[in-house]
Amino acid sequence: MIVAERKPFEEIKTMLKDYKKVLTVGCGTCVAVCLAGGEKEVGILNAELSMARKIDGNPIVLGATTLERQCDMEFLDELENVVDEYDALLSMACGAGIQFLAERYPNKPVFPAVNTTFIGANRDVGWYEEKCRSCGNCVLGWTGGICPVTMCAKGLYNGPCGGTDNGKCEIHQDQPCAWFLIHERLAAQGRLDLIMEFQPITAWQNQKPRTLVQPGYEGKKEAG
Repeated sequence: MIVAERKPFEEIKTMLKDYKKVLTVGCGTCVAVCLAGGEKEVGILNAELSMARKIDGNPIVLGATTLERQCDMEFLDELENVVDEYDALLSMACGAGIQFLAERYPNKPVFPAVNTTFIGANRDVGWYEEKCRSCGNCVLGWTGGICPVTMCAKGLYNGPCGGTDNGKCEIHQDQPCAWFLIHERLAAQGRLDLIMEFQPITAWQNQKPRTLVQPGYEGKKEAG
């Protein structure tokens, strides 16, 4: 899932300093699961903002709603009858949801209340670990299910480098060498020959936003 964390309160307060009526919009999926932007977090943030603005002598009227998803245009329909009542929107969704909200209401300032941090896994309540960088070229089938782009400090597709030290990374000694882990995993599975399979190097420069249309749905993009 996408993991996010709330922005520093002072940053949020500064973004909203010139607005008197703001609608805080939560998201009921990823950011709710990782305790950053669901209904509960919307309520907490609004309470903090209301109190801080009252103390500053600059009161604010805050609305609150939590959509099932902000990254799906159909769920934004729920805002249609209320959005005009507010000067600005404060989104607690991931970066994708924030951009969708801004696209749907281009005449309304839309501000982010959270920082999107990574795609991760839920290790325990409140504990999340990054597992994927969305690189667009998944090699997990060749690396024993261990992502070298995420786990290797240098993001090496073909490793290890010369700096691995007894299974530790030379960049971060508290971080295991990704390619040591890959070697051990593949060896245990009897697939160590895969470590010699060369993976094409990814050129990260000149990146552009990616679009994916699943097979059978091409007509939707052409019609849109």
